[in-house]
Amino acid sequence: LSWAPRHGLPPDTTAALLASGHDGEMLWLDVTHRPGQAPWVRLMGRYLLPPCKQRWHTCAAFLPQEELLVCGDRRGSLLLFPCSSSSGRAAESTSIVIGGTDPVVEDSSNELEPSCLLHKGTLPLEPPLSVLYGLHGKTGVTSVTIHRGYIYSTGRDGVYRQLRLRDQQLEVLQKHRPSKGLQWIEELHFTSDGDLLVLGFHADNFVVWSSRTGENVYCIPCGGGHRSWSYCSSPLAKVFAFIKSGDVMLYHCEAEPCKQQVLLPSLHGREITCVRRLGAVGVPGHATVNVFVTGSEDTTACVLVLSENSRAAVPLARLSDHISSVRTLAFAMGPGDKSFGDEGLSGLLFSAGGRAQIECYRLLCAGDTESESAVACQVIHVASHRLDKHWEKKKNRHKLVKMDPETRYMSLSVVPGTSTKQLPTPWKFLAAACSDGSVRIFGLLEAAQKLELVAESFHHQRCVLKVEAFLHTWAGGERSHLLCSAATDGSIAFWDITGPIVDAANALHQAEGEMQPLALGAPLVTIMAHSCGVNSLHICEIPKGQYLVASGSDDGSVHVCLLDVALGRGEATARTCLQVLERVSRPCAHAAHVTGIRLLRPDLLLSASVDQRLTLWKHCSGELVPLSTTFFHVPDLAELDCWEVVEAGDELRYYCVLCGQGLEML
Repeated sequence: LSWAPRHGLPPDTTAALLASGHDGEMLWLDVTHRPGQAPWVRLMGRYLLPPCKQRWHTCAAFLPQEELLVCGDRRGSLLLFPCSSSSGRAAESTSIVIGGTDPVVEDSSNELEPSCLLHKGTLPLEPPLSVLYGLHGKTGVTSVTIHRGYIYSTGRDGVYRQLRLRDQQLEVLQKHRPSKGLQWIEELHFTSDGDLLVLGFHADNFVVWSSRTGENVYCIPCGGGHRSWSYCSSPLAKVFAFIKSGDVMLYHCEAEPCKQQVLLPSLHGREITCVRRLGAVGVPGHATVNVFVTGSEDTTACVLVLSENSRAAVPLARLSDHISSVRTLAFAMGPGDKSFGDEGLSGLLFSAGGRAQIECYRLLCAGDTESESAVACQVIHVASHRLDKHWEKKKNRHKLVKMDPETRYMSLSVVPGTSTKQLPTPWKFLAAACSDGSVRIFGLLEAAQKLELVAESFHHQRCVLKVEAFLHTWAGGERSHLLCSAATDGSIAFWDITGPIVDAANALHQAEGEMQPLALGAPLVTIMAHSCGVNSLHICEIPKGQYLVASGSDDGSVHVCLLDVALGRGEATARTCLQVLERVSRPCAHAAHVTGIRLLRPDLLLSASVDQRLTLWKHCSGELVPLSTTFFHVPDLAELDCWEVVEAGDELRYYCVLCGQGLEML
């Protein structure tokens, strides 16, 4: 049995009672309280739960506008049922009612009334419209909540999920994992000040966890979750009641003014390892704000706005699907996505890091004058991939050496321009630098929510630190996909991955999304740019089919090379040929690791280092000449991202964001 409030009806007199019975049959009963009389009960609907060992529902909620009912069951599934008012009219027409309708009757207990279940066969047994089987695991769904048009579900798997309704189908947008010790989540409470409270049990304690502060608000010893309990909060007091050893226990806590004042809230619990600017969002009546994503050693990624006027960073969404640190981010904005402006921005976000894990999300950001940040952000989880799961699908894996479970993705780069006339594919491709010495290519099919490994190469034989994909367009309009990878020995390799991507797209189409990884082949050119690891890499296209490749190293040096792309001659089939025309090196450009580098223009280079210096270089006549140096305040710099803005009077400005032990925009 469970109760569910009915929207549009007075909650103190009318509620819906849901009862699960034999063979997975669930009844919806409307119960109305009448003073001095027995409650009036009307059978509104009959529903059929999907087969499982423990076939009963655990929670339910009504969607007010769509006339739908969302249920969770003991198997951990979420179910969607129709609950139109026509079923209620059918119930009334067949008199499936318990309780007299005459208001003169004062005591209906003197006379036995017919059960409303005698004629339940006149109502159809409705199957579910949508089923998400085992969404919360075998331990069951504990609550379903409707808030601002979204559906939130909790379970005893330590996760709560956000869902939406699309064409009468339940669609999971993302999942959230609160504090790591909170494995048994029972309910969600949305407060009037915008905070989300997660109620659950950790060991033998009842815990109330705040998503805003990221810490426990209350922790009450009660013996654990296997008991009846209730929690109620108001601005004046918090009350928790539970049964323990047959006794009813009550905790009462009066609200007290908070003596602790947060001077500067933290974005992450540990250092920030990567940052990407997604774009700018214009808000009516507000200044344009920049939207960023940061990844951290605390295993989360954070979507935030950083306003130049307010000088404050306001988190919009927190992504907590990673089981290890987030080391790298990549953002793809396709032809159909909006770049920026009043209508917002949309794109695909890839995050990767420890335990060889990649996560992919669709981000939708738009102006919202009612929110604190003036920007609303919707996150939809698209797909994920882990190498150890891929290993289990391999054939003859007993003959191979298993991949290192500690493999980390060090860098990601989206392969641009993969959907063309010569390659009309819905697949997007992603390059990854891996700590096990490999360069891997992944394919993403967003519609099917598939992320597959399609090609790999172990050419470097040591940890690959950086990858950068770029696109070369020939005179006839044809395109070549090129890739640059850098490793811990200071080498930089250049690849032509056009062939593997075309072969992978064809194989994915024929195999319906599953294939064995192809060989990436050997690189076209490899140069020794540094004496040790390459920690930063950037490529800039210049006229005449040439490219500038800038890199920074652990030894504090900065290196720039000029790369020419041409077709090889004297061969039966023309193939891409790369030639290094010029190399410029600046030893000891910094006093520590160079962890950020950007070519702002062909003649302008920006480098940042752990020595907390941001240096602007002029690239001309085969040398690098320092123009200016700025000291920044972020220790242990991990990454740098830059963009340009055309301001009033056609003035061009360059902005950069730095991350490490903090975040800074210059």
